[in-house]
Amino acid sequence: MTTRAVDTAQELAVFLRSRRERLDPHDFGLPSRRQARRTPGLRREEVAELAGVSVDYVVRLEQGRGLRPSADVVDALARALRLAPEERAYLFNLAQQRPRNADKPAVAAAAPLARLVADLSPLPAMLMNHRYDILAWNGEMARLLLDFDTLPPARRNAMWLCLMHPEMREFYVDRERVVREGIAHLRAAWAAHPQDRALTDLINEFTARDEDFARLWAERDINVNGRGSKAMRHPDVGVITVEFEVLVPLQDPDQRLVIYRAADDESRSALDRLGAG
Repeated sequence: MTTRAVDTAQELAVFLRSRRERLDPHDFGLPSRRQARRTPGLRREEVAELAGVSVDYVVRLEQGRGLRPSADVVDALARALRLAPEERAYLFNLAQQRPRNADKPAVAAAAPLARLVADLSPLPAMLMNHRYDILAWNGEMARLLLDFDTLPPARRNAMWLCLMHPEMREFYVDRERVVREGIAHLRAAWAAHPQDRALTDLINEFTARDEDFARLWAERDINVNGRGSKAMRHPDVGVITVEFEVLVPLQDPDQRLVIYRAADDESRSALDRLGAG
């Protein structure tokens, strides 16, 4: 069997029909009317009523006539068909639409990811959302950067710390590169989350208060770097160079796992001394 290039209209049609037919009318308080129902699941008119669209529109979608439903219609269909999160994402992809509020910003670490951050010790690790809010960290990361527990939650933001915290402004050896890479990430996140008012307010604050941020933001660089290295001036052990990796969990795509590793023997020794301390 050979899989051809996907025909999104046809796959959308088949997917909608399959999800409609698996639903039990009893779950919606509808009479089964087994004598009258020739196929399993809900009728098209019932899905149309639940989604707030016309029956003709559902018929044309299920016939693969090349319609491209709006994000609002896709969202309504996903709710009417009671799709699981991964099914909802698949439906949006087939419709070539972006969910309006699919990825609400994570404000707390997913419990399995928080445990993973702790288990990554002795490697410094932390968990952030798309705004760079720091949601979880292990002791090694706190000893390397700063004690996040001493900060109010609103200030546990990696970009805010880099730009605004007095102890962090000269922490990075190549501060401009670190800021530039952070801005590229924030700009990409800003485009992906246009309704995130908190992110917009954060960017406005940075632009108003930091000349370097304002200058680099205006360059519109969107080259997001999920792997690289950075050198840091630690007050206790001197310069430490780390390699970093940024991973995005499939189950929690708004959270980013950041892991540091020593880039050389001197840095490894320095991290060991921090850990021992």
